[in-house]
Amino acid sequence: MAARAYWQGQIRLALVSIPVEIYSATRSGAQISFHQIHEPSGKRIKLEKTVPGVGAVDTDEIMKGFEIEKGEYVLLDQDEIDAVKLESKKTLELTQFVDAHEIDVLYYEKPYFVVPADDLAEEAFIVLREALRRTKKVGLGQLAMRGREYVVSLKPCGRGMVLETLRYADEVNKAQGYFRDIPDTKPEPELLELAEALIEKKAAPFDPRGFHDRYVDALRGLIDRKRKAKGRRIIEDKGDAAARSGSNVVDLMAALKKSMEGKGGAATADARPAAEKKKPAARKPAARKAPARKRA
Repeated sequence: MAARAYWQGQIRLALVSIPVEIYSATRSGAQISFHQIHEPSGKRIKLEKTVPGVGAVDTDEIMKGFEIEKGEYVLLDQDEIDAVKLESKKTLELTQFVDAHEIDVLYYEKPYFVVPADDLAEEAFIVLREALRRTKKVGLGQLAMRGREYVVSLKPCGRGMVLETLRYADEVNKAQGYFRDIPDTKPEPELLELAEALIEKKAAPFDPRGFHDRYVDALRGLIDRKRKAKGRRIIEDKGDAAARSGSNVVDLMAALKKSMEGKGGAATADARPAAEKKKPAARKPAARKAPARKRA
């Protein structure tokens, strides 16, 4: 079944309007869902919506209410909310263009794929995409989706474009409140060089397929063992000792040097030349000594 568009409308740049469709660029990963169970009976607990003094109520009797005073609400039904006139419900107007690095990563929320709605929209779509690519700019505007208006960014992505919803300024905590107690000191050059070398040793191209949710795997394993154990309680704490052993670093220099000597991940092409320079010197003496042993 074809994917369903999350939003349909137009991107407007000055007097140019481009009909587009927006699709979610992400999906939920594997998750373990638990239900609340009444242990004595083994039956699932169900939550009912109730009103004090009335009891359980039907969904049809429920409306949305905004509290203006304690216990006093303005009631709205969904049709009234949906009828609110907002131009950005159907039009994304690009009002500003910025360099991508100007947007702090804290503001990015969720990505969406943007495609032209039909063949007639393709030319203008491609022009906008390539103009953004050549100027290395990101378009900004506001867009209403699913009950709220977002600040969004627009940038090229392959043959299409990616729209990302952004958080508003009042939704992002100020970093200074969390970082102010960290001393503003410079690290020792030798320590910094060792840390940089360790980073280079572990450097590799990003491949998202190399990561998976190990917690989900562990939960599946626990569920399987629990099923086979016929309900016997299973508690594992094997990871605690390893976590404690790695948290007692006293000598940072020694720890960094030991990290470099250990496996620490495969060396990358950039990191290999430094290691390869040492290898010829180690091999040449061994090659000269071999004939001497044969003659003796």
